[in-house]
Formats: sequence, C-alpha cells, structure tokens
Amino acid sequence: MKATKIFAVAALFTLATAGSALAFHSGGVAECEGCHSMHNSLEGSANVTGMAQYQSGPYLLKAQDQSGACLNCHNSADTVGSGYHISTDGSLVGQTLQGPVELTPGGDFAWLKMTTTGKIRGSATTWEGDRHGHNIVAVDYGYTADKTLTAAPGGTYPAASLACSSCHDPHGRYRRFADGSMASTGLPIFNSGSYTNSNAPISGVSAVGVYRLLAGVGYQPKSLAGSFAFVNPSPSAVAPSTYNATTNTTAAGVADRVAYGSGMSEYCANCHTSMHNDTYTSGTKGLVHPAGNGAKLTAPIAANYAAYVSSGIMTGTGAGYSAMAPFETGNGNTLADITALKAFQAAPTAPTTSQNVLCLSCHRAHASGFESMARYYLGNEFMTIADSTNAASYDTSTTENKINQGYTVAQQQNAYNGRPASVFGPWARNYCNKCHAKD
Repeated sequence: MKATKIFAVAALFTLATAGSALAFHSGGVAECEGCHSMHNSLEGSANVTGMAQYQSGPYLLKAQDQSGACLNCHNSADTVGSGYHISTDGSLVGQTLQGPVELTPGGDFAWLKMTTTGKIRGSATTWEGDRHGHNIVAVDYGYTADKTLTAAPGGTYPAASLACSSCHDPHGRYRRFADGSMASTGLPIFNSGSYTNSNAPISGVSAVGVYRLLAGVGYQPKSLAGSFAFVNPSPSAVAPSTYNATTNTTAAGVADRVAYGSGMSEYCANCHTSMHNDTYTSGTKGLVHPAGNGAKLTAPIAANYAAYVSSGIMTGTGAGYSAMAPFETGNGNTLADITALKAFQAAPTAPTTSQNVLCLSCHRAHASGFESMARYYLGNEFMTIADSTNAASYDTSTTENKINQGYTVAQQQNAYNGRPASVFGPWARNYCNKCHAKD
C-alpha cells in the first residue's frame, strides 16, 4: 500500500487551523493540475500514482481511477485523525495494527479493510470488512468493488462503478444562491457553502458551493454508461470547519456534529430508491424504517431522545443531542435557513415533532467500524460492559456468551468516532434506545 503522495499542488492549500477545511476546492472546481496531468512528466519524471512516465490514468487523472485521484490527497498515513483525510493508509490497518483513525462525520473508508476474527458465544466468527461501507473502487489504494452486491441495495447503480465521484461532483458545478435555489450554472462560486465559517452567497453577485460538493439533479459521472442521472437535489447541511479531531468525547460531539437541514435521505434515494420511506404505520407489513423530510419524529420519540442518558437512565434535561444519532432540523437552503443551521451546530436544541429521521441517523456516509456502515454495533446485546468499579468499558473478552468482533479497545473507540465507553455508560444496550428507550 502506498502512503499519501505529496504533489506540488500541496503548496496551494491554505490551512487555517489543524484539521480545518482547506481551500483547494473552495466550493467549486479545484486547480486542474491538482487532479490531472497532461503528460505525466512533471520535471522530467512520472507524477501519477501507479503509472509509468508519459502514461496517465483515465481522463488524464493522476491515478488509475477516479477515487484514486481523490485519495492522492484524502488518504493519509497519519497515526491520528487529521484535516480533510477520509482514509487511513492500508499499511496501518489490520486486526493487530493501529486500525482506522480518521474521525470525520462520514467515517473512515479504511474500515472496509478491517476484516477481523472474533467469537460469537464461544464460536469463532469472521467479520468481513467489505460489509462496513460504500465499497469505492481505488486500485492504487487497495479498495475494490463489493464482493457480494452487484448494484446499490434498493436500486440499480452498478457496484463496479462506485467511486467518490458517484456522489461528489469533482468539478463542483452545483451551487447555492442567496434565495436558496440551486443549479449547475449561474453566478460564480466564490466560497464553500459547507462549513460554519463559510461566507454567504450575495444576491445577484455570487454563489457558494453546495454541501460537500454533493452532486445535484441531472448528475451522472461521465465514465458511467447507462441512465443513472440523479433526480433529487443536493441536501441542506452545515459542518464544523474543524471536522476531524480527537475531541469527540461526548455523545453530542464537537468535531463530527453536522447540522443536517433537509433532503439527505432523498439524496441517498438517488441510488437506494426502494429503501426510502417517509412514514411508518406500526404493525403494517412490508414497510422499512422511516427516513426523509416527511419522517417527522413523534412526540414520544422526541421526548425519549431528549431524556435518554444511558441504559435505564432517562433523566436527561436540555437538548440531549447526540451526533451518534443526528436528526434533520427541517431547514432548507435560504440565507435564514443556513444561519439557523450554523446556530444549531454551535448549540443543538432538543428535537421536536417538526424534525425528522434521516438515513444518517443510523448510518455513516462513507464507512464505519460496523456492518452496513452503522454508527453503532447492531449485533450484540450490549455496547459496553463494566469493570469491578462499575466503570464503563468496551469489551474485548472472548468468553462464552459474549460477542466480540476482534477489535482492541482503541479500535472500538475509533469505531465510535473517538468516544470512550464512559459516554454510553456501563452495560449500555443498543443505541437504538436513544429514540426508542426499550431498555
């Protein structure tokens, strides 16, 4: 596995503080030569990952595929989470190694490489890393297509074509205007629209990029044959400008607390159409868990969420917000909406029946330490155990009647995006109880 290559374009980055959003994309298309090479002969030598001199990747990319071009910058061999990295280098990943360390809201793609052996009630069991997230194809960095699925669950998007550019528009054409509307052309993009410190678009003068360069209506990668153009627009959300740090020591989070406004589940439905559901009638067959702009929280669910502290303890006061189980506020993309989202990110408020579940309430967008890219482990009765003093801890035992994935305590803490077991309390059962309080 190759460590991150540093290109001349690195000098073009502007870093405000450690772990902050960088200026390379600036909400729109980046410097061309940051991703492309016309001749692959910079200063008389090859500068394309995995390619000989004078031979570039497809579309003149500095890699053998689209995701590789992204990971040239977004993969890292750091031993702690840092900045804009969303992939721990494969040389550090393994059951007996450090494991994934990037703590961005979307999760670390390197969990896809964490195939582990543990035990289920005394019987040896293997947990396949392939099941931990979106299986992007990046040959230069050891990422391959899904070994089981040939298409997106609930849709037809081909798994063999899944890349970073399947969701993110690498040229950043989609933009948000002052009135909240979005389009792929129009006023010039002068700033990122993704962060709490992003400038606002100016009416009739300028636009900003959409959240995380997520592509909008009509988007389909040039490399993808067939008809898979998106029908739903980019979502409304705001992320902290410092979004990858080891400060996630509370359930509420700091560095991975995204203020989600609306449209994220609908965005996921561009590929996972049949899995999307806004409503749910208890006891009715054939339905899936609600997620979407219309999937409003019921009054009991909102009350549970605010009151839940840990298993059996429902004495919470105030917001009770947890970035481990976020919800959408209902805000759109107008200037007032984005201002409200920035305020919510700084100081979350308790949920109401005006707010809703989204796909990312339970899943991470990239990958996680658990199957189906879940934010927490769904396959065990307990998330935590307790020591002789009743202090919470993550379980690494392999004794009978236990389920152990083969993670170290440090790896489990990273799987929960930096949260120590004390955040969830001793003998904490599944985090579905944050909303449903059945424990």
